[in-house]
Amino acid sequence: MSTRAVLLATAEDWPEMGDDERLVLPYLAARGIDASAAIWSDPAVDWSGALVVIRSTWDYTGRREEFVDWADRVAAVATLANPAPVIRTNTDKRYLTALAAGGVPTVPTEWIDRGTRSSVADLMRGKGWPVAVVKPAVSVGAQDTMLVRLEAADRGQELADEIATGRDVMVQPYLASVDGYGERSLIFFSGTLSHTVRKAPMLAGATSPDDVAEAVATDDEISLAQQALSWVDADLLYARIDTARLDDGTPVIMELELTEPRLYLRYADAADRFAAAIAAAATR
Repeated sequence: MSTRAVLLATAEDWPEMGDDERLVLPYLAARGIDASAAIWSDPAVDWSGALVVIRSTWDYTGRREEFVDWADRVAAVATLANPAPVIRTNTDKRYLTALAAGGVPTVPTEWIDRGTRSSVADLMRGKGWPVAVVKPAVSVGAQDTMLVRLEAADRGQELADEIATGRDVMVQPYLASVDGYGERSLIFFSGTLSHTVRKAPMLAGATSPDDVAEAVATDDEISLAQQALSWVDADLLYARIDTARLDDGTPVIMELELTEPRLYLRYADAADRFAAAIAAAATR
């Protein structure tokens, strides 16, 4: 059985990918896999016949339609991981509405539609949220994200109004558990749990999205993550399921990171396991 070349899709600003993303390269080389980074928006790249693994494509937020169209084109001539329909859905956090409707516990979310204006303060009062998070529906990391206190909601209003000129706006309660227990990210390769990390609260002091520590997922977190993956109903090479806990201790989905998430490959031999999953996909 022949092995396809592997192209790791990245962005113009990260032509060699991020530091964490590069950790997989020596493990792929050790398995005889020809892998290299390729800029997704470069028209000169020939994706044909390759296994294309999306990695550091962090510039798509201002050009999402171009990005998802690219995913469709690549999927027509190559194997794209994750699949193009997943990428189209997952790059807009409106998927959380469908996830909740499908019975998967998610963080409560209110929406302000693009091109409209709603009062952030009134929304917070109506929901009983003394502290909330305002952010765009299309974003990566903590980009254009703000922690908003009700008594200073005017700052959040300014951000919401700015975002709404081009994107939908999300307003969510800030969960106290994020500061104490922490947000937990469960990372799966080919449907199998690889490792879990505790993310430092980006809106309350963390200096980097890589400010994490290895953790152990609890049974209810694993069950929730598996429920979310079942909702996706697709073969996923990689997935990062971000969870937190409500005030009553119930775990909820914060995000399904299925497009270009950091996978924290420096922990728990994860780079080796990710390379094994990629190698298996490249020989199918």
